[in-house]
Amino acid sequence: MVSTDKNQSSEVVFILLGFSDYPDLQVPLFLLFVIIYAVSVVGNGGMIVIIHISPKLHTPMYFFLKNLSFVDFCCSTVVTPKLIENLVVEDRTISIKCCITQFFFATTCVMTEMVMLAVMAYDRLVAICYPLLYSVAMSPKVCSVLVTVAYSWGIIIAVILTYSILILSFCETKPIDNFVCEYLVFLLVSCSDKHFSETILFIFVSLSAICTLTIILSSYLFIFGTILKMHSASGRHKAFSTCTSHLTAVTIFYGTILFLYCIPNSKNTGLLVKIGSAFYTVMIPMLNPLIYSLRNKDVKETFRKLMDLKTISQ
Repeated sequence: MVSTDKNQSSEVVFILLGFSDYPDLQVPLFLLFVIIYAVSVVGNGGMIVIIHISPKLHTPMYFFLKNLSFVDFCCSTVVTPKLIENLVVEDRTISIKCCITQFFFATTCVMTEMVMLAVMAYDRLVAICYPLLYSVAMSPKVCSVLVTVAYSWGIIIAVILTYSILILSFCETKPIDNFVCEYLVFLLVSCSDKHFSETILFIFVSLSAICTLTIILSSYLFIFGTILKMHSASGRHKAFSTCTSHLTAVTIFYGTILFLYCIPNSKNTGLLVKIGSAFYTVMIPMLNPLIYSLRNKDVKETFRKLMDLKTISQ
């Protein structure tokens, strides 16, 4: 019986409906997502290159930012090309193996980014609250360990959630009212008992969100407390300015995810779910490099120098 279920599942294909309900918007959406993907690739790739080649940016803060840009680049590349393809082709089918593979890598990226944002909050905590200990507390070895923890956690959670999908059975070809293979999609189209998988999803996603949010909120409580105790207005401004980009990125990331998973379960929210999914898998990877580059003097200064050198060489 188990073998039959597995054989049935292996032959199943899904149909990613995406934005097919809006035929008049297919071309504008295609152009929009092509531009978003191009900006995301150039922005994150450029951020990685700029941080790598500039000795001035070889600090813990930019080391974490470089890894965040890499995660955003991977997340965008996992999701956006398939989305763009489905806007111009009639055949929107995707095999269950490809769907699960996309889910695994997208989940790895999202969970890694969640931990990376917490690590970056901890970095700001040490820099502002314990500046004399910063070079020791955030040594290259410690930074490497923290980044390794972020990637490892992302992979571990992705493996656990992917396993909980693999044990489900899928009996027939079914349409998916989304453009990306999300966990809830697998639960909706599965024809087997979903209780175990739902429990796994709740435990590990809740654990990741609660732990990372606790670290971020606790870090900023201490940071704001330290900033308020500063006597110099310029010192307070400088300390706060180093946190604004990260706070903006955290607010957008967690705000989108909370919005997406707090939407009431009704038939009228299909478009909102797709917009929310597009925002945290496609838009955020594009916005992060813009947020950090536009609000960061060191990055802008390095970029200007590179442009000046390029102009001189020509």
